[in-house]
Amino acid sequence: MLIKEYRICMPLSVEEYKTGQLYMIAKHSNEQSHKGEGVEVIKNEDCHDPVHGKGRLTEKRIYLSSRLPTWVQKSLSKICNYFYVTEKAWNYFPHTITEYTCSFLPRFSIFIETRYENNSGTTENCLSLSEEELKERQVLHLDIAYDDIPEKYFKEEEDLTKFRSKKTGRGPLQPGWREQCKTIMCSYKLVRVKFEVWGFQTRVENMVHKAIQDILLLGHRQAFAWIDEWFDMSVEDVRNYEKQQQEETNSKVNAGLKRQLSQESANEDEFTLASEEPLEDLASSK
Repeated sequence: MLIKEYRICMPLSVEEYKTGQLYMIAKHSNEQSHKGEGVEVIKNEDCHDPVHGKGRLTEKRIYLSSRLPTWVQKSLSKICNYFYVTEKAWNYFPHTITEYTCSFLPRFSIFIETRYENNSGTTENCLSLSEEELKERQVLHLDIAYDDIPEKYFKEEEDLTKFRSKKTGRGPLQPGWREQCKTIMCSYKLVRVKFEVWGFQTRVENMVHKAIQDILLLGHRQAFAWIDEWFDMSVEDVRNYEKQQQEETNSKVNAGLKRQLSQESANEDEFTLASEEPLEDLASSK
């Protein structure tokens, strides 16, 4: 198992981020859902934990076959033409727990525990790790303005070295912004990736952590770049927006899956007809 703790600072307060996070996740999921791939929301309901209290449970299916490296796609094509990862998230803000599993890869899992604090990433054991876990943990400080993200995700209007919020006056983020911002918070994310398959473990765990790092950078960049869209929203407003986006996202994903299944069925029918033709020719020749 590979354990890393990502610390991502934002020029927001924890309370502001609570709204921005919900807005960002809903909008980003919709943007990334198309042609049968993306995020399908299965469950979104209240929950309760004896330690953390009231929270929100969401369960999603993330379809992403074509976004995987070619060598992974070839391996999985022997099992199915598309697949999904199940995400279960328990949001007891400012503490959240997220788990990712894949039904036909029982030895693969991702477990993410997060806590949000109003500081610049200075709490050394925010998630109360044991001495053994602290020795194994790698800490990475991510900079939403200056760390590189994959070119395909870059948008000029989301460049935080140039972006300035009209509603709050915050930004652009200059070098050293984390030490200079008066309003600042940090997402402490402990990520455990496990893939217990001999010969593939190190390669897959490193690949998954790289993908997670890119996603964390992109999501936090967007939460701030979209601040003028969500800053004045109430909790009720953002919940309604979330519901609307989830309905649109599910519709796009389901429509794409139906097209894929129809195409697969048509291909199977063509194969069946082609394989039967020689038998018919043989019967008629007798």
